This record gives sequence, structure tokens and C-alpha cells, in this order.
Amino acid sequence: MLQEWNLAPKIIEDRSFSIITNEAGNHNWRQDEWVIVQRLVHTSADFDYVNNTVISPGAIEAGKKALKSGATIVTDTKMALCGINTTHLTFWGNQLICLIADERTQRRARETGTTRALAAVDLVFEFFFNQVYDGSIWIFGNAPTALFRLLEKLEQEPSCPRPKLIVAFPVGFVNATEAKKSLLAYPLPHISNHGRKGGSNVAAAAVNALIKLATVAD
Repeated sequence: MLQEWNLAPKIIEDRSFSIITNEAGNHNWRQDEWVIVQRLVHTSADFDYVNNTVISPGAIEAGKKALKSGATIVTDTKMALCGINTTHLTFWGNQLICLIADERTQRRARETGTTRALAAVDLVFEFFFNQVYDGSIWIFGNAPTALFRLLEKLEQEPSCPRPKLIVAFPVGFVNATEAKKSLLAYPLPHISNHGRKGGSNVAAAAVNALIKLATVAD
């Protein structure tokens, strides 16, 4: 018997979400939180996100408000940047920034002996947030170093602009878990998870779910 495979995109998505809902079983997520968690599972095919995702109190509302006010969006990888649905961001006027491949970032990393991810964080503040600042959303899908550097700047520099939301899913075996623990202890709205798992696709999925929630609220 041939498998039915040539399906319309909407049918595939609806069936996927139905499978996720059934296999996830009972959970304690609110409806708006579940929109995000369900999208993480859908993107990764990993049900661990049902239990290890962390959404701080007020994070969803803060994120929706920031998006609709045109907040600048900063990502640590071009993959995360490319994964974000920009249809509504164009309408809201959000600027998207990723300096990981920027020549200035590469030069700074060489001169200081740091990673490009760390150098990119510093340069974002120098070139974009040093004068007029209207809030930002930071998205980490790969580099624990970048997340650590942002938190360090926020801790050590009182004048450093506070992000409206941090979406952090750095992945890997070195410092990914530790970077997330540091974020979860920080008093800023955040969406993240426990453990090593993550990735730029997962981080982008969280943002896309947030964009969907903000759109529904219009």
C-alpha cells in the first residue's frame, strides 16, 4: 500500500500539531505558552521541550509588545536570522541585526583573541545601541559565549540598555547548559530551556510562535 505523501502544507502542519498534542499528553502550559512549546517540538521532533522549556513570567507579553513597537532583533547566527518569518516584522518596522559574519566582527575577534560570537555582541552595542535605543530582542541559537557576554555586559555596565526579551537556545556540550542557567537566574523576560539541546532553528521557531501570538492579538 502506497503511503499518502503528496500533501498540502496546511494539511501537513495540522496533522503534525495533532500528533504533537496527542503524544505530549497532559501538561501545565497555558494556551499562549503552548503555542511556543508546540512549535519547538514541531521544529525539532523532540518532545523533551514539553518539559524542559522555560518561559519566564511576563515574557510572552513583553515579547509581543516589543515586536509590535518595532524593537530591534539581534541574532547570534545567520541561520536564526534566516529562519524568522519577517512578513509582520516589515509591517511593525523591526530591524534585524546579525554581525557574526561582518568584517568588523572578524577583525575584532582576531585582535582580541575572542570568538566572533563575543565580538559581535560588543559591536552591536557600539554601532547600534550607543545613542538612540528603543528596546531589543536578543536571540541565541548557537553560541553560549554570546549569551554569557550579553549577561556580563548587563551585569557590569549599569548604563547598558536592557533587552525587552531574550530568547536563548544555545546548543552544545561546552557551556550551553551553564549559559542558560545564568540567564534563568537573571531578572529579564526570557524564553529558554534546560540542558544541552537547542539550535538556531529552535530559537527561530520560538520567535515565529511569538510573532504569531502578536499577530493574533492585533
